[in-house]
Amino acid sequence: MIKKGIYSALRGTFLVSDDSFKNWRFILFLSALAVVMIESSHRADRKVYEIAKLNEDLKELRSELIDGRKRLMHLRMESSVRKKLLVKGILPSDVPPKKIKVKRQN
Repeated sequence: MIKKGIYSALRGTFLVSDDSFKNWRFILFLSALAVVMIESSHRADRKVYEIAKLNEDLKELRSELIDGRKRLMHLRMESSVRKKLLVKGILPSDVPPKKIKVKRQN
């Protein structure tokens, strides 16, 4: 009996018998479910790769930001400003600056 059932399954008689419509519906349902699962898996993989790429871009942008800040701090240092102005012939003043106070008139 078991031998006969296996033999009929291998021959595919369950697909062409009188009540095969039920079997075909179930097979189509399983096929559609498999397609949905495969597509879902591919989407998840694409998202993982996209997230990894965005993380790499973020690290690169952060390093550029840090490098830019470092260059800005170097350019703002008084010694750097003095060197650049010395090349143009501008020397620092010997007289210290004075504070100007403005009184309000009522």
